[in-house]
Amino acid sequence: MQFGYFNYPTPANEPVLNYAPGSPEKLALKKALADLKSKTLDIPMYINGKEVRTGEKVEIHPPHERQHVLGHFHAGNKKHVEQAIESALQVRTSWANMSWEARAHIFLKAADLLATKYRFEMNASTMLGQSKNAFQAEIDAACELIDFLRFNVHFLSEIYKQQPVSAPGIHNRMEWRGLEGFVLAITPFNFTAIGGNLPTSAAMCGNVVIWKAANTQIYSAQLFMRILKEAGLPDGVINLVYVDGPTIGNTCFTHPDFAGVHFTGSTGVFNYMWKQIGENISKYKSYPRIVGETGGKDFVIAHPSANVDAVVTALARGSFEYQGQKCSAASRAYIPKSMAEEVKTKLVKAVKSMKMGTVEDFSNFVNAVIDEKSFDNIASYISKAKSDKNANIIVGGKCDKRKGFFIEPTVIETTSPKYLTMCEEIFGPVLTIYTYPTNQFEKALELVDTTSKYALTGAVLSQDRASIELATEKLRHAAGNFYVNDKPTGAVVGQQPFGGARASGTNDKAGSMLNLYRWLSARTIKETFNPPTDYKYPFLNEA
Repeated sequence: MQFGYFNYPTPANEPVLNYAPGSPEKLALKKALADLKSKTLDIPMYINGKEVRTGEKVEIHPPHERQHVLGHFHAGNKKHVEQAIESALQVRTSWANMSWEARAHIFLKAADLLATKYRFEMNASTMLGQSKNAFQAEIDAACELIDFLRFNVHFLSEIYKQQPVSAPGIHNRMEWRGLEGFVLAITPFNFTAIGGNLPTSAAMCGNVVIWKAANTQIYSAQLFMRILKEAGLPDGVINLVYVDGPTIGNTCFTHPDFAGVHFTGSTGVFNYMWKQIGENISKYKSYPRIVGETGGKDFVIAHPSANVDAVVTALARGSFEYQGQKCSAASRAYIPKSMAEEVKTKLVKAVKSMKMGTVEDFSNFVNAVIDEKSFDNIASYISKAKSDKNANIIVGGKCDKRKGFFIEPTVIETTSPKYLTMCEEIFGPVLTIYTYPTNQFEKALELVDTTSKYALTGAVLSQDRASIELATEKLRHAAGNFYVNDKPTGAVVGQQPFGGARASGTNDKAGSMLNLYRWLSARTIKETFNPPTDYKYPFLNEA
C-alpha cells in the first residue's frame, strides 16, 4: 500500500569518462581488462534466480584474439525455456502487485551499481566479448545502459500520473497494468545497453521476461544479470537463457501465455517471428505486442554548401566507429560533385590514419568484427566490389581473420546510385559513396528516399537553411532518427529516442515513453458515489 505520491524527476545523462592518459578511469579499466583475461569464466543460465549449468559448454573468444578463451557458457534447450516460462508465470502476480517505488528502486540501484562498483568490469566485458574500444564501451555499456534504467523509471512514473478527468459525483482513474503473460526479449550482440534495456523496460512495467541474449553478447549479458540480482530483482522476473533462435521461437510463440516480444536484430528474423506469431494467434490469451528494431541502410547526404571537414568527420565516425556494426552506422553517402574530390581525399587520409587492433591498446580506433560469419559476409561484398566495373575501392579493402576478425575500414566509390552496396545492409566497416551533379540536390534526395527499404537513421549536412528544410521534408519517412550537420549515430537516451520504420522496425522509440506504453495494458475504473436507483430518465416524462 502506498502512503504518498512518489516522484522521479528527469535524471541527468550519465557523464562520459574520457580515459585520458594517466586518468584514474584509464588505470581502472586497464586493470579490469587484465583481471578478466586472467580468468576463465564458467557462465550459467539464470532461471528462477538459480544458476543452471547443462555441461553443454560453448567457448567465448574475443573477436580480436581468437586463440584466447574468456570462458564458457552452458547452452540450454527447449526444456530450459519451458522452465523459464513456468518460473516467470509463477511470480507474475506478485511482481505485478509490488508497489511501484519498490520496483523502481531495484532498477535505480542497478544503475548506481553500474555507475560505480561495476563500471569498469562491465566496460571491460564489453570490450573483450564484443571487441569495442574504450570509448565505445563507455558510451554503451556504462552510460547508455545507466541512462536507460534511470530515464525509464522517470518515464514510467510520468505515465502513471496520466489520469482521466472526473465529473461531479464520479471519480475516474487509470490503472497501468503489465501484460497478462510473459514477454520474450531477444537482444543483439552490438550494444550491451540494448541487451540490458529490452528485458528491463518490460519488467519495470510489471511484466515477467524470458531473455535470450545473442551468443556473442553473453559475456557482458551475464554480468548485467548478476548486477540485477544484486540490486534485488526477485527470482523469476527475468530469466536469462542461452538457446538457439528456433528453440526460443517454437517454444515461446506457441505458448498461450505469450504476451509480447521485444526484439532487436535482423529484418529477416523479425519478419519470420511476426509470421510465426500470426500463425499462432488463436492460441494466445491476448493479442501479443510485437516491438522490433531491425535493419538499416543509413545515409549521409551533403549539400553543396556543407562544410567539407564536417562531412568527412561525419563519414569517418559514422561509418567506422565500432567497425560499422551499429544499427545506425552510415553506409551510403551522397556527395555533390563540387566537393567530391576534396571529401574523398580527406576521407582517405583520415581512414589511413585509423589504427586497427586489439582493444587493450587504447590507440586503436578500429577493432574486430564480431565473428567469422559476419567477417565472411562483409568480405564477400568487398570482394565483389573489387571486380565490379561500377565500383572502385578508394581506401581499405583488406581482410584478415588469422588472429582476429579484422576488416580494414573500406570506402567504395560507385558510379551507380543503385549499386549493391548502396542498397543492401552489410553491417560492417564499409561505406559507399555516390557523387551526384551539384545542381541536382533535390533529385539526390529522391534517390536517398527510394534506394533502400530501410528507414532507421540518416543525416544531412548543409549550411543553407532552405536546403535543410527541404531535406527534412523530403526525407520525412526515410529515417526515424534524422540528424542535421552531424553523423547519423550516437543517439542519447532522453535526447534522441531511437527507432525507425519501414523495414527498420516498429519505431517504438527505445529511451522514451513510447516504448514503455507497449508493455502496459490500461484499465479504466469509474466509481459512482451516488448511484441511480431508478432506470427512468427525465426525458421519459411527457408532462
